[in-house]
Amino acid sequence: MKSAVVLLPGLNRDRDMIAALRTISGSEPLTVWQTATAIPPVDLIVVPGGFSFGDYLRCGAIAARSPVMRAVADEAARGVPVLGVCNGFQILCEAGLLPGALMRNTTLRFVCREVKLEVVNARTRFTTAYAPGQVIRCPVAHHDGNYFADEATIARLHDEDRVVFRYADGTNPNGATRDIAGIVNEAGNVLGLMPHPENLIEPEHGGTDGRGIFESALGLTARIAA
Repeated sequence: MKSAVVLLPGLNRDRDMIAALRTISGSEPLTVWQTATAIPPVDLIVVPGGFSFGDYLRCGAIAARSPVMRAVADEAARGVPVLGVCNGFQILCEAGLLPGALMRNTTLRFVCREVKLEVVNARTRFTTAYAPGQVIRCPVAHHDGNYFADEATIARLHDEDRVVFRYADGTNPNGATRDIAGIVNEAGNVLGLMPHPENLIEPEHGGTDGRGIFESALGLTARIAA
């Protein structure tokens, strides 16, 4: 299975993402630089985390206007799965591929720890490896992870089953509205997620809870039991 990782100035989790995709898919991911105006045919595009363009203006605001993100939007419109993690989630929102915005954590502090995530929707192309309601562990590392949208948008996300992950067991690290940790677009092929599943895919990491997101997106596994 072929995957591509978007590279932007200031991202610092690209190597983690590349290593995760290489390990899970068995193939070396393509890397696509910010100036690219097209992306070769792949099965998954990932926008990784970090601090693109130093988080100037707003997190992801400058990156969202890079040529490569227009190419990502074109591929998403064709139905190619796109995953944005942490800063990648912020970029997808700024690019208009997902609704809402990621604001400062309510504590106004950077948070780096493990949280618990409930798999709210196990029917998406990113979650078929999980059971409905399954709670998994996942690391977070962000300063602006507080998901916010107007009430009408929040209601629509819930009505359309587009909330995919929710912080569980009181582990919400940022004050996100209704504990939202990850959402998909209307077509279901673009997922934005604040936690870092790429850092929990091997026993050496302390667990493999994040692996199912990549295996699901790449069509490499059937549903696993909770």
